[in-house]
Amino acid sequence: MLDDQTCLVTGSSRGIGRAVAEELGRNGADVVVNYRSSVTEAEDVVDTIEAEGGTAIAVQGNVADYDEVEAMCSEIHDAFGSVDVLVNNAGITVDKKFENMTRDDWQRVLDVNLGGVFNCTHCLFDDIKSADDGRLINISSVVGQQGNYGQANYATTKSGLFGFTRTLALELASSGSTANCVAPGFVKTDMLETVPERVQEKILQRIPLDRFATPGDVAGIVRFVASEDAGYMTGQILAVNGGMEW
Repeated sequence: MLDDQTCLVTGSSRGIGRAVAEELGRNGADVVVNYRSSVTEAEDVVDTIEAEGGTAIAVQGNVADYDEVEAMCSEIHDAFGSVDVLVNNAGITVDKKFENMTRDDWQRVLDVNLGGVFNCTHCLFDDIKSADDGRLINISSVVGQQGNYGQANYATTKSGLFGFTRTLALELASSGSTANCVAPGFVKTDMLETVPERVQEKILQRIPLDRFATPGDVAGIVRFVASEDAGYMTGQILAVNGGMEW
């Protein structure tokens, strides 16, 4: 489905990003596995993609640092040429009640979750705009739609992606490229494992499908959005949350 497409997935050494990278790879894309510090895990993702017949490289880069993103993009261009699909997945959490949150706690999350999206999209905007099937895919969260106790910084960044996506969809439309946002619910990743079991049980009570998502549940939706089948869909928020209201 994605033959001859070059896809960059930020923060793809683990969790949702890893599942997305592997899914795109097994569907024919040349995949760039971005990581900040987890080189062993990133190389393992590359090995998995190649073992399934795909093509991938691991490229280091802190998405919050514009210079590092520029260097990463140069490395990608040298290896694969222009990028067709950008999946802005990299994100962090620094969870605290707002009254205990410091300015640094706030800024650290904004720098990665919004600043990183700006940096990567800005550096690759011309690539996406000029691609035959250019795709900008931003990974948000149900937390951006509902809010979540102790996550004022994280919720703000994930909500901000909605406006960013809609605006970029309008600005890319004349070229035929699209911008969409995937908003997962609660996914079984390392991030969820840090949540106390009693809190996880309360979350499950709010999910009609009565289970947490797997990274693969999200990856399948991203693969669809990246494909030519989604060519007439842009500016949308795709909720992958098991039926949670928002």
